[in-house]
Amino acid sequence: MSPLFRTAAIALLACGSAAADPLEGVTVPAGFRISVLTDEVPDARGLAFGQNHLFVGSRGADKVYAVDWPPGADGRAKARVVLDDLTNPHGVAFRDGALYVGERTRIARYDAIETSLDAPPRPAVVLGNLPDIPHHGMRTIHFGPDGLLYLSVGVPCNVCARKDPFGQILRLDAKAASPRPEIYATGIRNSVGFDWDANGEMWFTDNGRDLLGDDIPDDELNHAPKAGMDFGFPYCHNGTIPDGEFGKERPCKDFVAPAYGLGAHVAALGIAVYDGKAFPEEYEGALFIAEHGSWNRSSKVGYRVTVAKVKGGKVQKPEVFASGWLKGQSVDGRPVDVVVAPDGSLVVSDDKAGAIYRIEYKK
Repeated sequence: MSPLFRTAAIALLACGSAAADPLEGVTVPAGFRISVLTDEVPDARGLAFGQNHLFVGSRGADKVYAVDWPPGADGRAKARVVLDDLTNPHGVAFRDGALYVGERTRIARYDAIETSLDAPPRPAVVLGNLPDIPHHGMRTIHFGPDGLLYLSVGVPCNVCARKDPFGQILRLDAKAASPRPEIYATGIRNSVGFDWDANGEMWFTDNGRDLLGDDIPDDELNHAPKAGMDFGFPYCHNGTIPDGEFGKERPCKDFVAPAYGLGAHVAALGIAVYDGKAFPEEYEGALFIAEHGSWNRSSKVGYRVTVAKVKGGKVQKPEVFASGWLKGQSVDGRPVDVVVAPDGSLVVSDDKAGAIYRIEYKK
């Protein structure tokens, strides 16, 4: 990115984060409270908790921020830049004192990061040579219950058939001298969120293809309890809709159907399985999903956080949990990621407002 363009982009992001009140008109269920943790993180994207900080990837600013945790008595927290001059750092993960950052072409590790925020160590490249293509080029990364590092690689198109490593969720041993990624799941258009339940089973979101109208196909909530599952892209959408170009090559019955259709163009991104103890019991194991919102639909949808409860292994119809950023056809905020905080509250990033929100339950 040229210095001039980058300066202009950061200025625009800063303007977006200067809104008087990014939560004006935003509502949550009775008993809950939503507040601004910080509004000092332009283009706030992926989230990961360390020991004493919340780390935030900032794709547009090419930075990673550290937000103090826990917040002060007023509920606010200071944010600071800890890494700069990166390439679209979206995903972040934390393990054994080290911060892992997912840039477009690599995964890098910064050891003992919380003891050196003012002078971060040189990065160790965990995995390099990832596709240098901006389209669906954001790297979501998380550590799984097996201790392996998982990352998503979206397809660089609306709909196309591309060979490895596109359209997959990969996993690798981040501690290995020369990690060799293995395929965990395939047939995925663009997953920007995945998490694991108490049984160690993965749940992930996937963005449906565009240009089939306002109402199809749905973005998907998928369940991948084991490796080797194929979710159908580009041949089949939503488990029942053959693709007009590729559907003749393989039928929908060959693939794993989604656990639930989330609606067309809602842009379901981050997902968190609730494993805290601060919310009512009915939310135990529930799936919180950040809907970034539509960009090419005749009337806008999404721009909210939903929650899907799981009963008897079956996903129930998602309920609206936090909404109000969409006012008519005007947009004040765009949720990106969601994560459960150490105290059991829910934390949400918003790349439009440049803010991080905290949702608490007040008995």
